Amino acid sequence: MIDALRSLGVECLDSIRSGTDTITVKPADLTGNTTIDCGLAGTVMRFVPPLATLATGPVTFDGDDGARRRPMSTTISSLRALGVAVDDDGRGALPFTVHGTGVVAGGELTIDASASSQFVSGLLLAAPRFRDGLTLRHSGDHLPSMPHIEMTIACLSARGVSVSQPEVGVWRVEPGPIGGIDIDMEPDLSNAAPFLVAALITGGTVTIPHWPTHTTQVGDDLGGYLEAFGAVVTRDERGLTVDGGAGLIGGTTIPGVTLDLSTGGELAPPLVALAALASEPSVFTGIAHLRGHETDRLAALVAEINALGGNATELPDGIRVEPAPLHGGEWHSYHDHRMATAGAIIGLAVDGVEVENIATTAKTLPDFPEMWTAMLGR
Repeated sequence: MIDALRSLGVECLDSIRSGTDTITVKPADLTGNTTIDCGLAGTVMRFVPPLATLATGPVTFDGDDGARRRPMSTTISSLRALGVAVDDDGRGALPFTVHGTGVVAGGELTIDASASSQFVSGLLLAAPRFRDGLTLRHSGDHLPSMPHIEMTIACLSARGVSVSQPEVGVWRVEPGPIGGIDIDMEPDLSNAAPFLVAALITGGTVTIPHWPTHTTQVGDDLGGYLEAFGAVVTRDERGLTVDGGAGLIGGTTIPGVTLDLSTGGELAPPLVALAALASEPSVFTGIAHLRGHETDRLAALVAEINALGGNATELPDGIRVEPAPLHGGEWHSYHDHRMATAGAIIGLAVDGVEVENIATTAKTLPDFPEMWTAMLGR
């Protein structure tokens, strides 16, 4: 994201890569005539194109092979509906070129964001700079990950932007200045999932420090989900702690669950991995949109669990997991960081599980292998 902003002429003073923890962003007139590499980052490929409409000159977006398979037609069609020229050769996916003119009229726009809440967030974030602001309406019958949209609205409001939701599935952003602000970024709570799940398998406790008291992140739902699996969850001055008792390895059985994950689909891979070790069936629904993530996560989870002797079935909007003894084997990551950590979870309880390309966790947790082995005392 930092590189993308720099490509558009924004000054980003990034000391994180040099070992400290501060980023300073200085706004500037946006310029085009550049190419942005999205890698595998959905936020880059869906948040930056609306921003590129405000640049002068063409901006080409491309990414890794996995990124080229992710749905982008909603972003492309929405920008065209706003009067912006976009060249994609009919793919509805990367690579494509946004021909920014520096000015977008805005107004009213209707999209189907059923595949990802990021389509909504990307447009809302740029909307204050549109001449007439934006009234955005979602036309589909399902909108996943609503907490992420609530997070977007909170971020805009904190910067002095007038944003409202006059009715369900409709958002209004008024044109106007976006104020500068100094903030402390919360940790990505979803990244804590494999570590917290580990307590239920290995026994003992795992504590994540600095867990926020109030947050819009869907990762905060982990506590309740893990309680459903039998964990004891405590929130106090230490952070969030999960007590797994003796753990699966120590003889504790893991019950099955029935969970609707429509608000937090990113938590599905670690929870499904845990369910593959349970003593009762589990059903996860509300996650059809995971088919459009870094990989088709529903198909990938079912394939990898079953390849290890499990019994998982893909549903129209989720996964059903039946108890079955698992054996060792190769777990494929599909270049997907959450698939890789799901394999690591199962490997805690099943000998001989080898996660292919664990390095793909570097997308969000560059030190995952070291953190994982340190947690286990290895």
